[in-house]
Amino acid sequence: MKTEKGRPSWAPPVLRGERLEAGLKTLELEVRRRLDGLLQGNHLGLVPGPGSEPGEARPYQPGDDVRRMDWAVTARTTTPHIRETVADRELETWVVADLSASLDFGTALCEKRDLVVCAMAAVAHLTGGGGNRLGALITNGSDVTRIPARGGLPHARGLVRRLADTPRAPEGVRGDLASAIEQLRRPPRRRGLAVVISDFLGGTEWQRPLRALSARHELIGIEIVDPRDVDLPEVGTVVLADPESGRQREVHATPLLRKEFSAAAHAHRQEVAAALRRAGAAHLTLRTDSDWIADMVRFVVARKRRWSGGVA
Repeated sequence: MKTEKGRPSWAPPVLRGERLEAGLKTLELEVRRRLDGLLQGNHLGLVPGPGSEPGEARPYQPGDDVRRMDWAVTARTTTPHIRETVADRELETWVVADLSASLDFGTALCEKRDLVVCAMAAVAHLTGGGGNRLGALITNGSDVTRIPARGGLPHARGLVRRLADTPRAPEGVRGDLASAIEQLRRPPRRRGLAVVISDFLGGTEWQRPLRALSARHELIGIEIVDPRDVDLPEVGTVVLADPESGRQREVHATPLLRKEFSAAAHAHRQEVAAALRRAGAAHLTLRTDSDWIADMVRFVVARKRRWSGGVA
């Protein structure tokens, strides 16, 4: 479906300059309308299924988290059982939002940093209500902004606005996702949900602090991807630039170079997925050329199915 300006109806709104205010209002309306319309009943919400209070035991089913295995009941009945848990009704969610220079880029319907703002708005909507609190660490490489966890719709709106207003990183400044995650880990916080939103380009030094964070929190890694991150177009001579170092290189996009670039990009994304999996984090990919709300819905539904004992 196309809008009157030729953009798909699911395309993120423009969140820059004079259109920021209107874009944020449109984003909030779209998140409410589409998420509430597509996620119904028990699917509505991103609250972790495994809570903190023990509930009833039930037989193990393929796809269940083996960390919830109830060994006492299993030994007594000789049949594998897991222990259901009751979710904490006051969830504290912290989001690490990466706005380093590599996210100031986009060749499809928006820049990657716009999708970071969209993802934050969706997380705020899906974890809000019921006394829940939301906080954030916003990093652009040169500065880290900490927004304390609070509840309420005005706070969520202010947090999304603060993220959208974050200035772009100065040229030559590299992002430091590992440091931001480490700042979230210390001092220790009450158990809750931690969400990391980034394109995860570059090294994977963030693995260690993320794995340490998983000892106390449910984890979600939201990977932001642009088509040009994974595939070079057939355009002949092109100038490639590293936005975090400012270095540029002119290359000719030969079939061999495009094939090697694609292979390297695929290998890196596989490495990121493996690192998130080792840390125990759920992995969601949002693309600048895809319906990001539909992708979010599929992700939430799959999580709920795993918690309920089904196979996603």
